[in-house]
Amino acid sequence: MTSIHSDLYRKMIELLVEARKDVGVTQVELGKRLGQRQTFISKVELGERRLDAAEFIMMCRAVPIDPYTVMQKAEESSE
Repeated sequence: MTSIHSDLYRKMIELLVEARKDVGVTQVELGKRLGQRQTFISKVELGERRLDAAEFIMMCRAVPIDPYTVMQKAEESSE
């Protein structure tokens, strides 16, 4: 099993998407903040593309949300 399919990874992405929507940032805007296209953001959010640790932190900060908070909440919900 790869980490892209783990419950913890999926929950982290779910929380990141939720935070993005809560602050009113579109996929297009987030992509611009990261120097990426909207399709990159979409693939990440749909689970079609895996984020490495550095990309995850950069994406969180671009939303902005604290990456450590996202990880902690995801871990708590998967216990």
